[in-house]
Amino acid sequence: MLEYLPQEIRDGLAAAQKAEMKRKSRLRVRFGGTEIPVLRLWDGGFALDADQIRALRGLVNLYDGERLVCQCLIVCAVVEKGELICDFKRATAPTDRPPLDFWQEQEPPAGYLPRA
Repeated sequence: MLEYLPQEIRDGLAAAQKAEMKRKSRLRVRFGGTEIPVLRLWDGGFALDADQIRALRGLVNLYDGERLVCQCLIVCAVVEKGELICDFKRATAPTDRPPLDFWQEQEPPAGYLPRA
């Protein structure tokens, strides 16, 4: 249906749709002092506005407002239809304590035997 409209109107509609997606999204990607709104998020990736950034690789932080959601390792980013599609290899959820450097038993002993 849109193919019958002039190209200027189609471009305007696409820009308005992209602006609405940016406005509604609370998700942001932060890396190296730069913050970019996320247009879409799915399991294993997200989409950014290709007008703001053309290439992205490496470790980035994904925020929902001011709350850190996860750290993502981006391995592939391609531009499709005005969006930078980023696929990540891993997404690590933040923790409130540092990681352990030793093995911790899942079930601690119920009790110790008294000395004989």
